[in-house]
Amino acid sequence: MSTGPGFTHFADSLAGGCFAVLLGLLSGCSIKQIAINKLGDALAQSNPTFATDDDPDLVKAAAPFSLKLIETLLAESPRHPGLLLTACSGFTQYSYAFVSQEADEKEDADLAVADALRARARRLYLRARGYGLRGLELRHAHFEQALRSRPKAAVQVTSVDDVPLLFWTAAAWGTAISLSKEDPALVADQPIVEALIDRALELKEDFDGGVIHSFLIRYEMTRVSLAGDPAARARRHFDRAMELSQGQLAAPLVNLAEAVAVQKQDRAEFQALLNRALAINPDAAPQWRLQNLVAQRRARWLLSRSTELFLDDSKDRPK
Repeated sequence: MSTGPGFTHFADSLAGGCFAVLLGLLSGCSIKQIAINKLGDALAQSNPTFATDDDPDLVKAAAPFSLKLIETLLAESPRHPGLLLTACSGFTQYSYAFVSQEADEKEDADLAVADALRARARRLYLRARGYGLRGLELRHAHFEQALRSRPKAAVQVTSVDDVPLLFWTAAAWGTAISLSKEDPALVADQPIVEALIDRALELKEDFDGGVIHSFLIRYEMTRVSLAGDPAARARRHFDRAMELSQGQLAAPLVNLAEAVAVQKQDRAEFQALLNRALAINPDAAPQWRLQNLVAQRRARWLLSRSTELFLDDSKDRPK
């Protein structure tokens, strides 16, 4: 998946908690439902307080409360479109930034712990996928059934308003597949992921600063439905992602380094890309501050593993 996609759908947990207490005091069912829907609207449209935060560890600790609050509200209002999108994007981002990354970092020291974390990440991605499919089903009746039988035809009913759900559902589903090589039934869903992400790209390629292109940098390297050089396709997505973000996002640089430079065993490009990612000032684009910090953390971790990632790096070592 794309490194550090925009953290724009998390809610302000403190305000949410106050509203949750208020809901518990309401006695009238109709009044309670109105309050739930109003709170759902506020959470779905709230200012991106998580996205602009400069402390990833604080967000890691706070995010589960917000996500569980969203699920609590969805239990009361299961057809709230904003909450379904927020749950889909929120669980995807939390799992990638804080669970999958921790699994990678702990693998060398404790493989059992890393495996457990990856299993948890997979469950969270599948939970996110479920919310995304519910959101799309709400907008288009019988969408999931059609998607599973004829993916490319099914997505044609979607419009530009569906792009956030298309992207986040594809991101959650695709990343779950990447952690499920032992599950052939889930791996067989790859054409569905391709249909969702390709439709999102077709409808709105500039969504969230080019995050779809950033995701596709990695995805093209595993896509099996297209002929030609996957690395060339990945580089085209990289160029467009950098253009759309005006060079202010670190994720495309990290994705190209990890997905293409490692496969090509080009250590010089790998280091150059990651150093460029680390040189980005997270404060230059506050709306992407958190995701840049998350991407830069991965960049530093990748650089620390250069010896393991490159089979023969002797020519690049200091004399």
